[in-house]
Amino acid sequence: MPNNTKPASEEKTTMHPRNAHRNRYDFPSLIKTLPELGAFVSLNQFNDLSVDFKDPEAVKTLNKALLKQFYGLDHWDIPEGFLCPPIPGRADYIHYIADLLADCNGGIIPTGKSVKVLDIGVGANCIYPIIGNKAYGWSFTGAEVDHIAVRSAKNIAEANNLSKLIEIRKQTSSADIFNGIIKPGELFDLTMCNPPFHASLKEAAEGTERKWKNLGAKENAQLNFGGQNTELWCEGGEERFLNRMISESAQFKTSCFWYSSLISKKTTLPACYKNLEYFGAKDIKTIPMAQGQKSSRILAWTYLNKSQQEEWQLKRWKK
Repeated sequence: MPNNTKPASEEKTTMHPRNAHRNRYDFPSLIKTLPELGAFVSLNQFNDLSVDFKDPEAVKTLNKALLKQFYGLDHWDIPEGFLCPPIPGRADYIHYIADLLADCNGGIIPTGKSVKVLDIGVGANCIYPIIGNKAYGWSFTGAEVDHIAVRSAKNIAEANNLSKLIEIRKQTSSADIFNGIIKPGELFDLTMCNPPFHASLKEAAEGTERKWKNLGAKENAQLNFGGQNTELWCEGGEERFLNRMISESAQFKTSCFWYSSLISKKTTLPACYKNLEYFGAKDIKTIPMAQGQKSSRILAWTYLNKSQQEEWQLKRWKK
């Protein structure tokens, strides 16, 4: 007879201590927040309430409930086929880069709209600007190459009265990352990115198939978390994208305090370290992250020396 007993732990202790999603989903509370979620909630094999994570509509409705309960967001939706992000993991990235700022500010996280963050590849879901603004009051600029994603992200910001705090910019060149987005004289305290990590459409499809097998789905099922080509893969994969980002960031050395990106594969790091040294990064940090059995990391770098960092802190965070 199979043993369907779950581990007793109620808390996801691998997540950041400030992550509001460390505990298991409280479905009765979420349904109270968003009654439409109730249609997707039932008892699973462990006799616990859950949703069918193989059902794209169930996953999207769960996200709506989480965003409403934890971040006060009344209106959130994405076009069919676009990436539906796992919110707990996205929140982790925000909290870890908040710590990155605090480490350069006497242990105090700079908050408020004067803190400017650039999200490269903001996506149709606009999830990082939402969480970062609601958690710390930061202002965001989201850069996006896909015109449908641009429109969706703008709609989300407008529908929730966040247009003055979340600006979405269209990247007109698929060959550029910061060029065409960072304006002359513009300053950002942070940049962030969740890059496409597959190297080809075939590799992305194989990744999708593995994800579905882990969920116990039938063959040819629709990807529950969605994703357009620009969200899932690029020529050369994660490593080429990151090294292009690093070389381009060197053109804007004093425009940003900390550049950062998620890194899915450990094997991406050595070439990044080598390029960062070549382009003169003054400080490089690798921050481990984990959600359940999945591990990743944040790579962060700055071109500012100690005196420039202190000047930045006094002018922008000590007002």
